[in-house]
Amino acid sequence: MDRALAAFLDELARFGEENDARETERARRMLNITPDTGRLLWILVQAARATRILEVGTSDAYSTIWLADAARATGGHVITLERNPDKVTLARANLARAGLADRVEIREGNAAEILAGLPGPFHFVFLDADRASYATYLDLALPKLVPGGLLVADNVISHAEELKDYLARVKSNAALFSVTVPIGKGEEVSLKLR
Repeated sequence: MDRALAAFLDELARFGEENDARETERARRMLNITPDTGRLLWILVQAARATRILEVGTSDAYSTIWLADAARATGGHVITLERNPDKVTLARANLARAGLADRVEIREGNAAEILAGLPGPFHFVFLDADRASYATYLDLALPKLVPGGLLVADNVISHAEELKDYLARVKSNAALFSVTVPIGKGEEVSLKLR
């Protein structure tokens, strides 16, 4: 990652924190991952040599930029899903400014509906959207995830009670090997075994 992109990510992190401190309406909040979570995603994408990456929940593209920069190094591409048209506009502008627009395809609309129609396979899936739908996203994404692929879910510590069922499902699924990583708001990292 070059210095200019790292500085832009720092700027976006501050923007998200300041925005979320003053906004009370959920749709107007950025709800970004933490910088440490971004670093973890970047490392995982590169370590897995992932080229087909799916992100559920784009917001202002803060996490997307981390994923896309890692994808640039692997020769990969990110498909990201976002429902809010204002956030799609902001995400497109941020990706262009980051010089990563060519690495990302934004699909606007209901994530479950889009995900149901997306062709696989994917090497890496990141869930950071409406937590109540994580189980649905799991059902839709897991068949499209290659063996050896990674599934990462955000907010599993900060919203542990809300994601209790999701965590139980990934931890008990014989096709997955999972661990909770206490970085940021908590990341559940699951490796697809078969």
